Amino acid sequence: MKEAISKKDQKSLAIWAADCAERVLPFFEDAYPKEDRPRKAINACRKWVRTGLFRMQDIRKASLDAHAAARSTDNLAARFAARAAGQAVATAHVPQHAYGPAYYALKVVEAVNPDDAEAEIAKEFRWQLRHLPRHMRKEWMDWQNRRLPKRFLRVLGKVNGRKSVAERNKKRGD
Repeated sequence: MKEAISKKDQKSLAIWAADCAERVLPFFEDAYPKEDRPRKAINACRKWVRTGLFRMQDIRKASLDAHAAARSTDNLAARFAARAAGQAVATAHVPQHAYGPAYYALKVVEAVNPDDAEAEIAKEFRWQLRHLPRHMRKEWMDWQNRRLPKRFLRVLGKVNGRKSVAERNKKRGD
């Protein structure tokens, strides 16, 4: 994020991040029903939004625990879902972490639907875009063009009806 954002906008991003992570969390919970660290991370994120109480050690622990759960599995969809939860709670500390759950949700969709990945990624991206507050969308789109893999950017460019920065630069020869 180029400019400092308000606490209200940070909380809006945190809600969106938690929603993105929660959409794919069943891919983790179905595979590991007794493992609750990713769910606890999302709950900690939502608690921060509700109460405004921020204890760095609690946020950090919830995030690191979710990422530890991700490392404990070879199931790609489950791993990416747990990482989405870990990134969501980290939004309480750094607003830019809100984009992580959206990215990991796209990776979950790709892992679960490899034969129809493009259509499913487009569907997930549309959901994400509709649920992100309108005034925050440009920054998110800029982040995507800088950070997402080219395979995702091609799909997202089709959804947006425009070429990604990478595609425009390639045409110019940059």
